[in-house]
Amino acid sequence: MSRSAHPAGPRHADVWPEGHYSAPPADLNALDPKVWAQTVTRTDAGEVSVGGIGVAALAEEFGTPAYFVDETDFRARARAWRTAFGNDADVFYAGKAFLSRAIVRWLHEEGLNLDVCSGGELTTALSAGMPADRIAFHGNNKSTDEITQAIESGVGRIVLDSFQEIVRVAHIAQSLGKRQRVQIRVTVGVEAHTHEFIATAHEDQKFGIALADGQAAEAVRRALTLDGLELIGIHSHIGSQIFDMAGFEVAARRVVALLAAVRDEHGVELPEIDLGGGLGIAYTSDDDPREPHEIAKALGEIVTRECEAAKLRTPRISVEPGRAIVGPTAFTLYEVGTIKPLEGLRTYVSVDGGMSDNIRTALYDAEYSVALVSRTSDAEPMLVRVVGKHCESGDIVVKDAFLPSDLAPGDLIAVPATGAYCRSMASNYNHALRPPVVAVRDGEARVIVRRETEEDLLRLDVG
Repeated sequence: MSRSAHPAGPRHADVWPEGHYSAPPADLNALDPKVWAQTVTRTDAGEVSVGGIGVAALAEEFGTPAYFVDETDFRARARAWRTAFGNDADVFYAGKAFLSRAIVRWLHEEGLNLDVCSGGELTTALSAGMPADRIAFHGNNKSTDEITQAIESGVGRIVLDSFQEIVRVAHIAQSLGKRQRVQIRVTVGVEAHTHEFIATAHEDQKFGIALADGQAAEAVRRALTLDGLELIGIHSHIGSQIFDMAGFEVAARRVVALLAAVRDEHGVELPEIDLGGGLGIAYTSDDDPREPHEIAKALGEIVTRECEAAKLRTPRISVEPGRAIVGPTAFTLYEVGTIKPLEGLRTYVSVDGGMSDNIRTALYDAEYSVALVSRTSDAEPMLVRVVGKHCESGDIVVKDAFLPSDLAPGDLIAVPATGAYCRSMASNYNHALRPPVVAVRDGEARVIVRRETEEDLLRLDVG
């Protein structure tokens, strides 16, 4: 959709070209299993339920907006990744997607490792019992306090992101009398087919050390010479919400070429490579994500083939799914507040949340699905834009979708696939209260992150 420049930001109500949106679905009451968690169903009475509990009861007990996580689905997805990669590889859940102490416990119980990128995430992980040696610490500008915390707690690896950080981590480790296991994050010059803001392997961005001009090779040389570091491998991450494996193939080829150069120059075969995460999920029925076993097979074959060609021992592979595990397991439940038809354009459906609980549409132009979940309807479909209650024209939750034309204030609608980067990026814009996260399983629901209160807001405002 074309957006006109305006001092106040993009004007989202402009007329958009014919064919911009798909035709309405054949059945507005159907729930596509690609975008909904596995225990989400529609009852005979027409109400949607998750984990055996209807949305009306959930709304009455926990309020709206709220995030509801299908714990059965989360555990099944975590287990599928662990099984797909087997004992010869490591799966690190990317905590930035969504992290809480309950999530940490589920990951630990399902045999996954954890990737964190801040002191707060590390503290959460340790407080919930994740063994420190199963934690990787990321970040492009780790503070001295964060590095000290990570080394003192015994994290399994720190991913070095710059030349300054190589020296900084080595110095802190030595001062603590420790030798820290590290990987070096390299940017491999692969431009993933994703949004510019979440493509992370081309050279012009903030992450990693470029392969170009021998920078990554120099970083390896320095890391190998410092007593406080044990260099165990190379890390690469090419972006997020990726469906095409071609980018991973190019990245693996370039990382393996670096491993071969390290062997030839230093006589060392680094034992590990981390290919990052970024595998896409289905936000709409048009998305077609790969299954974990397909991804594991493809990545394994790519790395093995490249290592055989370079006459290298095949290193241990690590991957970092975050969105691919938690994203599809949750939906956000809203209550409809106002309905505003704009003749010849669309109908604006305002809900009791918005960009404070899901900023991805405004930030990344992300696409989502939406469904009427408190009842079924045989009414004709109407083209809608689901918007929030914030003072921004860009406060959009779902840009273009179809809902029944008899939609009314008080109806409950839900947006699926909101488990990743929604609660973790939530804000208090307009002093909104961040919603709770509720885990549902086998007919029981429990809060794992409580709803904020006005007292919480005032507690931080010291006047």
